Amino acid sequence: MASDSHSERTLVIVNCILNVPLILICIVGNALVLIAASKSRWIRSSSMEILSSLAFSDLLVGIIAQPLFLAHQFTKESFLNSLMVLIVYPICGVSLWTLTAISVDRFLALHFHMRSATLVTTTRVKISIAFIWLYNFVSSALYYLVPFIYFFIMAQTTVICILTFFLAYLGIYFIVRHHQLQIHAQQQTVESKDVAGNINGISMVRLKKSAMNTFVFFIFFVICYLPMYALLTFAISKRAKWTTEYDFSITVVFLNSAINPFLFCWRLQELRRNVLKTLRKTFGKQTDSN
Repeated sequence: MASDSHSERTLVIVNCILNVPLILICIVGNALVLIAASKSRWIRSSSMEILSSLAFSDLLVGIIAQPLFLAHQFTKESFLNSLMVLIVYPICGVSLWTLTAISVDRFLALHFHMRSATLVTTTRVKISIAFIWLYNFVSSALYYLVPFIYFFIMAQTTVICILTFFLAYLGIYFIVRHHQLQIHAQQQTVESKDVAGNINGISMVRLKKSAMNTFVFFIFFVICYLPMYALLTFAISKRAKWTTEYDFSITVVFLNSAINPFLFCWRLQELRRNVLKTLRKTFGKQTDSN
C-alpha cells in the first residue's frame, strides 16, 4: 500500500511538472493571438469573433483552469474539486465548442460562399458565442444534482463535437474536390481558359487553404480530446472513480489550449505577421529601456 501511494504521488508530481511549461505557453501564446486578432483587418468579423473567443477561453485555461488543477492534484481538497467542476470543466468545454464552431464556420463560408456573409452575421456569431459560454457554465450546476448525468453529458458532448468537426472537414474536402473537377473540365475548353485561370488562381488557393487548416486543427483536436473521452466513457460505464490516467488526459486537453496559438499563427499569415510585430515592439521597448 505504501509503495502504491508513493507511486501515485510520483505520477502526480510528474503531471504537475508537465503542466508548468504549458501554463506559460498557454498564457503568452493566447495573449499574443488576442492582440494580433484585434489588428488583423483582413479576417472577416465573424471569424475574428470566434477566434477571439477561443483565444480568450484558452487564455483562461492557463490563468485559472491549470493552476486550480495543480492545486487540486496536490491537496485533493473537496473545495478545489468543486471549483474544478464549476470553473475548469466549463472553460475547457467552451474551448471544445468554440473549436467546433470554427470548423462549422469554415464549412458554411465555403458551402454557401456568396451568401455566407448574410447567413453568418456578426450578431448571430455573438449570440452563439454567448450561448456556448452560458450553457457550459450553467450546466456545471448539474454536477451537484446528479453527478453521473453531468459526466455522461460531458462524454456525449465531446463525441458530438468530434463528429461535427469531422463532418465539417469532410464537407470542406468534397467542396474542394468538386471545384477541382470543375476547373479540370473548364481547362479542357479553350474559351474558358481565362475563367479557369482566375478560379485556379484565387478560389482554389483559398479552398485548399481552408481544407488544410480544418484538417490540421481536426487532427490535434482528436489527439487532445479523445483520451479524455475514452477514459470518461470507461469510468461512467464501470461506475469507477477517477484515476491517475484520467488526470493525465486532462493535461492533454490543456495541451490543446497551448498548441492552438501556434496552429493559428502557422496557418494564418496575417495573424502570424501581427504576432511577430507585437513581439518586436515588446522586445524593442525592453531593449531601449535597458
